[in-house]
Amino acid sequence: MSLKPFVSGRLEHRIERWIRQLAPELDLPLRIDLWNGRYWLLGPEPEVRVRLVLRTPAALPFLLEPSLAHLGEAYVEGLIDVEGALEDIIAMAHRLARRAIQPVGLMGRVAHRYAHARHHDREAIAHHYDVSNAFYQLWLDPEMVYSCAYFESGNETLAQAQVLKLDHILRKIGAGPGHRLLDIGCGWGALVIRAAMHWGCRCVGITLSQQQHDWARDRVAALGLSDRIEIRLQDYRDVQGSFDRITSVGMFEHVGVAHLPDYFATLARLLADGGVALNHGITSTDPDDGQTAFGGGDFIAKYVFPGGELAHIGTVLKAMQRGGLEAWDIESLRRHYARTLRCWGASFEAQAGRIRDLAGEKRYRIWRVYLLGCAHAFEQDEISLYQVVCRKAGAEAGTLPWSRRHMYPEGRAAAS
Repeated sequence: MSLKPFVSGRLEHRIERWIRQLAPELDLPLRIDLWNGRYWLLGPEPEVRVRLVLRTPAALPFLLEPSLAHLGEAYVEGLIDVEGALEDIIAMAHRLARRAIQPVGLMGRVAHRYAHARHHDREAIAHHYDVSNAFYQLWLDPEMVYSCAYFESGNETLAQAQVLKLDHILRKIGAGPGHRLLDIGCGWGALVIRAAMHWGCRCVGITLSQQQHDWARDRVAALGLSDRIEIRLQDYRDVQGSFDRITSVGMFEHVGVAHLPDYFATLARLLADGGVALNHGITSTDPDDGQTAFGGGDFIAKYVFPGGELAHIGTVLKAMQRGGLEAWDIESLRRHYARTLRCWGASFEAQAGRIRDLAGEKRYRIWRVYLLGCAHAFEQDEISLYQVVCRKAGAEAGTLPWSRRHMYPEGRAAAS
């Protein structure tokens, strides 16, 4: 005789008791439907906005510790379905995970640590970026910029805000004609193309993604910029030479917290005397360098960004100093990334059918959770993003502006 029905029955009653204890405190407009026709309420039934549908008894263990990682995994693997507005679904998942996990000290902010050998980093990058260029085309802007946009007034379209972000970066570092610029983690090439076409720079863009490399190289050639832009399939640790300007946008999250001093030391080695660099990346809001709260980091590490690690901005600045760089200007773009992710999420949902056909149901579910979950995390200050302008430590100020006025020119037309 199989013990499975007996075990699942005991588990069902255990979870039901826990929900009854939790429901008055949480008061969530959430209904949990079981495969056997029964259901549990965490708030008044007339106010229910989200239904969590358990397709099988195999979904029950995921409710014992309803972290974002566990709930996300159950959804991705098809053990549960959710019905309701995406905003409500994500918000309720966070509230449930926050209340259920904190008192017993489970999951929470877990610091992941990886070896970050070169072959592991190549595999991690391929896992995330080499899904297919067509996949990203369906929901990114026309320039294929896959990093936080910059909304000057808050009314810009995503495409406008991404161009504004590129110009904001290039303005911050004082890019200009004749400068040799290195873009570490160049993606599909938008920044180096902008820098060469509109700022007169000679550029080198590096990436570990074969598909990004091929796309960017072909686009550079099609625009007639091959004499001004070189796209390389190369690890940043292997770059040689000297550059007047260095940018790293959405890349240092892959480096590993323990390796940040060496990473910044590499930037210092490559930076010419009097040069300027900018590091743009996601940070943890946990002072102890923990990852996204309540299990979100575990979900991302398993399904989205293998090997990704987030450091607190304080850790970043200390690592930068240890690497021989001085922070010159620091700006938080947390709100900007929340809005960027909302824009991506809306485009993703609008293309749901095509994404399912192209990438499959499981990948569609992974990215749906990832994009909207991250948007909520940025909005709640569970993670953040900073742009840090830096120079070699102890370098003469030279021609650096005395104020930040050059970053915000007056009377400039909106980006197009």
